Amino acid sequence: MIKRFLSARLCAPLLLTLCALGPWLPAAQAQDATEALQAARAPGTHLLMRHALAPGVGDPADFSLADYGAQRDLSAAGRRQARRIGERLRAADVKPDRVLTSQWRRCRDTAVLLELGEVEDQPALNSFFRDTSTRAAQTAGVLDLLRRLDAAGEKALLVTHQVNITALTGVFPASGEILVTRLEDGRLRALARIKTAAR
Repeated sequence: MIKRFLSARLCAPLLLTLCALGPWLPAAQAQDATEALQAARAPGTHLLMRHALAPGVGDPADFSLADYGAQRDLSAAGRRQARRIGERLRAADVKPDRVLTSQWRRCRDTAVLLELGEVEDQPALNSFFRDTSTRAAQTAGVLDLLRRLDAAGEKALLVTHQVNITALTGVFPASGEILVTRLEDGRLRALARIKTAAR
């Protein structure tokens, strides 16, 4: 009886707070999404995207870049997710000048399904999950690429892998998540996050 009483006394303020916040949560999330898409349209920003949902971790033992059949693939939900992300960006008038992708199947298929422009392979975006010895060189390569894009006044959408994105920004993205980024003082800063659930 005493435990129930204390539990009720402790939980009541929390419940009241959640109830008070409830009506505001969807509005706050919508505002965050709107601001993220505004940032994605802004000059000088680039979109750094983790490939859509592809169940599994790393690559199969018989992985071959030349053999799509020996690679992890997007699930049906991942393909739907990629299409929805593309639709969402087009509806928000986000227009990258370049769509660059890792050569891994799950990234390239994601980039194609976005339907945001011609897709270009960019080896610096390839996964180094299996061989971290290339991490520093690839990360430096992407930063150099972004500097050149900035100099040309071009906005890019780069489809890559979790390990690459974390090395560049310190952020661990979800499948299909986009980080809106900007180069500042030689570092890539994440300004906003755009999430689209896979279903």
